Amino acid sequence: MEQNKKIKLVLEDGSEYIGSSFGADTEKCVEIVFNTSMVGYQEIISDPSYTYQAVVMTYPLIGNYGICDDDYETDRPSVSALICKEYCDEPSNFRCAETLSEVMKRYDITGLSGIDTRKLGRHIRDNGSCKAILCDAGTTVPEALNKIAEAEYKTDAVATVSTPKSYTAGSGRRRIVAIDCGMKKNIVREFIKRDCTVTVVPWNASPEKIMSCDPDGLFISNGPGDPESCTETVATVKTLLGRLPVFGICLGHQIIALASGAHTYKLKFGHRGGNHPVKNLETGKIEITSQNHSYAVDPESLEGTGLIVSHMNLLDNTVEGLENAEKRVFSVQYHPESAPGPQDSSYLFDKFLKLTDGFRKEKNQCLRERI
Repeated sequence: MEQNKKIKLVLEDGSEYIGSSFGADTEKCVEIVFNTSMVGYQEIISDPSYTYQAVVMTYPLIGNYGICDDDYETDRPSVSALICKEYCDEPSNFRCAETLSEVMKRYDITGLSGIDTRKLGRHIRDNGSCKAILCDAGTTVPEALNKIAEAEYKTDAVATVSTPKSYTAGSGRRRIVAIDCGMKKNIVREFIKRDCTVTVVPWNASPEKIMSCDPDGLFISNGPGDPESCTETVATVKTLLGRLPVFGICLGHQIIALASGAHTYKLKFGHRGGNHPVKNLETGKIEITSQNHSYAVDPESLEGTGLIVSHMNLLDNTVEGLENAEKRVFSVQYHPESAPGPQDSSYLFDKFLKLTDGFRKEKNQCLRERI
């Protein structure tokens, strides 16, 4: 692919943006969203939650520190495209191993630069996330709209990015089973540094498979797509609620809500960025959080579920956290494992592990009493 080849982005309402390509040069029909983070483009393109999406970076300069081997959130990025105002192909960073464009070529991630991302971001904010196509600059708008209308949009995002088979990471004293719906690597890192052995299982693992690991707690990860499509995961979590401590992040938060009998809905343009203020309703403290989601839990559907709202987004008052203390279950919509990003919410891992320690202590006491 030649650098600076002219390509265009056409939205389903007919809006078009013409710029230069970088990374892969592949025509794609996508859902387009925006992210307001000022750093972390490597973590963004390797976050499985962006599967099948094109991400518009509102921060103007992307690529200036290259790609670092230790900063991936998955081994195989699955985002469809990255769009920015200015792309830098000569990074300055002693940790840099490759340029962003080189990595995007390897994983077939289309890049578009040189457009007015401020205008595009406002368009998405005002009109909502939408379908779009990245195509050759010579494609007419009517041709592009026909391609958008005729495209097959995949719905198997979680199954695509979840681990195909179970594996174990770490060797700590605490035993955590993590359901991988598109889990970021930094979640596993957070558990390992807290003395955990993490058994990662596929998104459709059965309750019997999970309990056979003799876990101290169950974690449900982030991931892409509509939470209501994860019917097998929801059924498994519903069976296990109350049987052991459960903690969910992002998609895992939504799955816990669905498993408890609540409902979810799609947001107009989602929450994606590293500076979203969230209020902890128990402590009154404000946490600055990292977020990446298209769906939210309907607060009016929580009645009778046993769940209470624990955190609230201060930008739009959406539900950001849920808890059922009696069943030792809690979840958050945002990312306490964010890297790079705010560290205000890392205490949530410690909260979960305090529950798992208590659970293990109770199990050991029961065993001693039987003996």
